[in-house]
Amino acid sequence: MNRGDFFKGVVQWDIMTPDMSLQGKLPVFYYDNTSMTAIYTAATDRVRKLLPLPDMHPVEAMVGRALVAFTAFEYRKTDIDPYNEFSISFPITFRKKGIPGITVLGMMARRYFTAYVWQLPVTTERARRGGVEMYGYPKFCADITFAKENGMLVCRLSEGGKNILTLKGQQLKTAVEKVNRFKTYSLKDGVPLAANVYMNPVEFGKSMSGKAAELTLGDHDIARQLREIKLSEKPLFYQYMPVMEAILFGARNLIDD
Repeated sequence: MNRGDFFKGVVQWDIMTPDMSLQGKLPVFYYDNTSMTAIYTAATDRVRKLLPLPDMHPVEAMVGRALVAFTAFEYRKTDIDPYNEFSISFPITFRKKGIPGITVLGMMARRYFTAYVWQLPVTTERARRGGVEMYGYPKFCADITFAKENGMLVCRLSEGGKNILTLKGQQLKTAVEKVNRFKTYSLKDGVPLAANVYMNPVEFGKSMSGKAAELTLGDHDIARQLREIKLSEKPLFYQYMPVMEAILFGARNLIDD
């Protein structure tokens, strides 16, 4: 697949917020981006308390240990201008409980992942407003910076002078990878919504080494909450996409699945 072919055949519609102050397109195209994701485990009973609905069930690597995904995004060219974003999400199944270990293996084999987005800080007001008003995403404006240090991609996340976390990941050797689909769950006015994200990893690397990524928590309240869920010291899985394309489709009610 050549660069740009990923977007062919996808129709976009012009959209406007109810107050006519914010214009955009749906789905949103992300043309040139970098991302890295580190998957950790946490105590299932603690994670469950952070999920807003009883129909949301944590996906477990093993009995008692649920998955937590930390993903840093650098969006260099998009339909809503450049910005950075950091996602903290909990892979889940909706209504039907998964099977420890088996469910996550099935997700990886199908390249189809479902998750509740718990925190989603961004660096621009346009990205924040669009995400909150149209998707119910828990977005807020924060400082998100990227640097390359000693063969690692480093993302630092902070708000109001308080450090939330730092994520470091190896700049792995890359190869071509198939398109990945993510179904995100969010809550808007108490109503659960779902939205599809398709990612085309133009350059892709992955590792199951516990040394591939490093997460350091800071002094922010979000860091405190993360400590309370008893995160594992090392990641279970890490993936690195120095170049990727993505499409974010519009949010929809779950009855529309």
